[in-house]
Amino acid sequence: MAGSEGFVEADNAEAIITRIEHKTLKIETLLKQFKPVEALKTALEGTYAMTSDERCKSAHWIVVHRAIMAIKDVDGMLSSLDPEYYDILMKYLYRGLSTGDRPTCDQCLRIHEKLTERAGHGCILRFLTDTVNTV
Repeated sequence: MAGSEGFVEADNAEAIITRIEHKTLKIETLLKQFKPVEALKTALEGTYAMTSDERCKSAHWIVVHRAIMAIKDVDGMLSSLDPEYYDILMKYLYRGLSTGDRPTCDQCLRIHEKLTERAGHGCILRFLTDTVNTV
């Protein structure tokens, strides 16, 4: 069954972290090629929200954070980002806001404003009510 996976066991955490490390290399290559939107898409693909392992969540946040901070054209990024990623992006924006880091918060707020305009308030409500798939 597709929905019966539940949370990833701690034994699989190392495998997840290895996949995140490979993803990091790909994202760094995209950023060096001045392709921040593709880097963000890559970072959001296969998010590891279905794990309770904080190491995995932290490792994935670092990858997504790197891509978020590289975005300069927010409107262009949202235009090329598939709507299926809007809710995932919103979760990471709130994670960024929770850091209290000024540059991160400023960037997250810039993206949050444009994302809310595009996706509506439902995107925020889905983030607030989803207590299972935390990032």
